[in-house]
Amino acid sequence: MPHNGRPSFEHLSFVASDTPEAQEARTRLIAEYGNVDAEDADAIVALGGDGLMLQTLHRFINSDKPIYGLNCGSVGFLMNEFRVEGLRERLVDSVVTALHPLAMEAKTVFGDTHLAHAFNEVSMMRQTYQAAKLRISIDDTVRLEEMSCDGVLVATPAGSTAYNLSAHGPILPIHVPLLAVTPISAFRPRGWRGAVIPDRCSIVIDVLEHQKRPVSVAADHQEVRDVLRVAVKADVRQRSLILFDRNHGWEERVLTEQFRT
Repeated sequence: MPHNGRPSFEHLSFVASDTPEAQEARTRLIAEYGNVDAEDADAIVALGGDGLMLQTLHRFINSDKPIYGLNCGSVGFLMNEFRVEGLRERLVDSVVTALHPLAMEAKTVFGDTHLAHAFNEVSMMRQTYQAAKLRISIDDTVRLEEMSCDGVLVATPAGSTAYNLSAHGPILPIHVPLLAVTPISAFRPRGWRGAVIPDRCSIVIDVLEHQKRPVSVAADHQEVRDVLRVAVKADVRQRSLILFDRNHGWEERVLTEQFRT
């Protein structure tokens, strides 16, 4: 029966990464709570780390199946603390957040066009020892004529604590309509630290001297090599639902990360 208008989470579907720890956790949880096919579930419970959570967000995009992660991996910013006991009670009391991905269109030197979505980030990287040379345009206006660098990434609020943070980009609260554009090991201009832009903006990154300085792009885990141009924009028509424990929700995680020493 619903609890305060919310589902009781009677029917759960468990997915897990291939690690022994995650597989053992799945076995224990199924023995305790049962398991149904994903289409019949009130929630999807993902067992692993942030990589498994990203795969699950992609798998169930636009299904409106809420996804609750339990950390069985080394990194777990998108996950909740693993416990077998009290799972349904935790689900009933959890907080749901809708995540909207980035839409990426990548054109290659071979004339191909590749489309993909990214919940964390779209990242461009040099393919060889040669630094990449990139031009960045926002809404058809060139904002950075030439950047010599290892690469550049565009991160969502959800992804701002991942690769973006490692590249010294800003942490974005989950509900702000902003994107982070962050350079990766920029050589020129040395002083440019990136930008925070409204998520309604369209970002286009052109690869300069592509024959000498080839570049690849990755939208979460989907990679395209030898790209000429990459266009990125938030896609508010797409979404996946993620659940966090109420006492350790997204806002608390972001604050904790910003004051970590």
